[in-house]
Amino acid sequence: MTWSRALVHTARSGMTIERARLEPLVALRATAGLALVIGVSLALLGPGAAASSAFGAFMAAIATFQRSWRPRPVLALASGLTLAVSTFVGYLVGTSHTGAFLALLAVWTFAAGLMWAAGPTAGVIASGNVAVMLVTVTLPTSLAQAAGHAALIAAGGVVQAALIVLFPVRRWGAQRDALADALAAEATYAHRLCEDPCAPFDPEPLMTARAAATVTPRQARRRPAELHGARGLAERIRPVLATLAEPAVGAPAEGPARERVRELLVAAGAVLDAAAAAIRHGEPVRLPGAALGVLKSPDTDGLLDGAALRAARRLAALLQDVVETAAPGSGRLADPGASMLRPTLPALVPLVARAVRAELHHDSPVFRHAVRATAVVPAGYLLGGLLPFGHGYWAPMASVMVMRPDFGQTYARAVARFGGTLVGVAVATGIVQLVRPGPYLSGGLAVLSAGLMYVLMRTGYAVNQVFVSAYVVFLLGMAGAGWQQTVPDRVALTLVGGLLAMVGYALYPAWETPRLRDRLADRVLADGRYAAAVLDQFADPAGARRADVRRALLAARDARIAWREAEDRAAGEPVRHRGLSRAAAGAAGEALAALGRHAMLLEAHLPEPGHDPVPAAAELAAALRAATEAGAGAIREGRPPDWAEVHAVTAALPPTAPATLRAAAPLLCGSLDDLGAALA
Repeated sequence: MTWSRALVHTARSGMTIERARLEPLVALRATAGLALVIGVSLALLGPGAAASSAFGAFMAAIATFQRSWRPRPVLALASGLTLAVSTFVGYLVGTSHTGAFLALLAVWTFAAGLMWAAGPTAGVIASGNVAVMLVTVTLPTSLAQAAGHAALIAAGGVVQAALIVLFPVRRWGAQRDALADALAAEATYAHRLCEDPCAPFDPEPLMTARAAATVTPRQARRRPAELHGARGLAERIRPVLATLAEPAVGAPAEGPARERVRELLVAAGAVLDAAAAAIRHGEPVRLPGAALGVLKSPDTDGLLDGAALRAARRLAALLQDVVETAAPGSGRLADPGASMLRPTLPALVPLVARAVRAELHHDSPVFRHAVRATAVVPAGYLLGGLLPFGHGYWAPMASVMVMRPDFGQTYARAVARFGGTLVGVAVATGIVQLVRPGPYLSGGLAVLSAGLMYVLMRTGYAVNQVFVSAYVVFLLGMAGAGWQQTVPDRVALTLVGGLLAMVGYALYPAWETPRLRDRLADRVLADGRYAAAVLDQFADPAGARRADVRRALLAARDARIAWREAEDRAAGEPVRHRGLSRAAAGAAGEALAALGRHAMLLEAHLPEPGHDPVPAAAELAAALRAATEAGAGAIREGRPPDWAEVHAVTAALPPTAPATLRAAAPLLCGSLDDLGAALA
């Protein structure tokens, strides 16, 4: 993609308005917290203090809207308290010397950039701290006032956290949605298998459900029982569905047995959809009678046999477990000891430190983002002070809020921020000129703008910036700054900050395109290890551990998601990869998806510990592991991978090997051949 096309693409992406499910009650609660903080501060302490406290409550509420499975009060408190510390330290240093403040700004920005290593939520909160610190350090006039402003900012976060505790909206709603989405994805998969027995399955809903099911110790003691076991059942249902539909190991591709399989798949989809709806809304499961009849008697007329019959019976048993698990209202709580526990915030500190240390190298996108932001933000601060405008901090504030570790988001957000700012300040200016509001009305208009932003939070960054810009205009108007002093400055300096962010990325980029081969090699290695781990179970049923298969499967899923995200980022970059075309990358991804699917078919038929070992499976596992490790190295170096050893072992499988293994092994080889053809 050329630079001109990339710029057009990112501009369109930034200005896109998405249809998203709104959360009006959550937005109303956040708006009420902001109104409470502004109203009390305005009445008791004056407009300047109200502006400071408003920033704390505003940013704390934004933190609670981020995609995170931690308790929302914790996010609000973390945002408010860290913002208070940033503001106070910034004032202490900023009042002594401009050079000292620039040094602090550089250190703070670099640290905020590295926080993306801990995840998007930490990165957003840290970036917001730098942005708001640039504004709030200008409000106090003494050390005592600075301490008071910091306390008010922290109080804003405390108020938002307290409201979440006192007025919860749809308890466990995010976790319910994640689990329901996973079950609904399984239902959709069952319906697709009716038409395409080899249909692919995107494991992302299952991965999201797993992340949602990882809870803190406090959450584990209060989690409803219906959110505890259904995810594990969904994980076990997926390979059973694939086995039932796959002609190579299940029912024939045509005939009465295939029609019976289609009936079972439709019934399974109906049951999974019903369970998903029940979990999402906390209601009893309402099952269609026809589906129950099919699943209670999966093979009354003897149409199925062998692996297909075993899969049908296993599917009926698993779906019955799903229905029983999804039934709410028993009053039982999940056993905390059986939960996947998320570390508490104090325990998270060393984990974040290790994640940050892992990114401290020149090729890391996070490290490059931190260095880039560290150069751009102080430069914007200096440039904003030199330009003939007031409020020069708006240029670095715009830069730090639009900059992200990848090209597409940085450029899209820069365009969206300028477009949204232009519209927002135009509307707010018109209102100010017509109404001439006083402090209380300005505060009310600021709260209204923030409330609309909370409601439309997920519709797009450009929409957010319309209301954020209006919010800032009204808030500073409440503090005594006239629109003539704020509006023209904000528009011009926002443009300057966005351009600085874009130029900074162009001069010191972190392109994903050159790393595509490495990402693909990582996926080949992970998928090969997963398939080999499954084969190890056949080789030594008594000694092999099922936990090894689970770990390998999760690693393969992580590699698949990393590859897909890399593909998406590379697609919009103005860089050409001369060794891997877009078509080749897509075909390679499909081949690896098939490899993972065929390994999953084997996983659905793992032998019990008492079964006899299969030495041929051990040979195939060793050959597959060695071949994919060598193949990953070849892909990194641009050479074609070689699968000859895997083919040789597959051809030598003895007739005494399990039928499932003899049927699935050629499918594994076929997937590897497709991968080689895609890269040829």
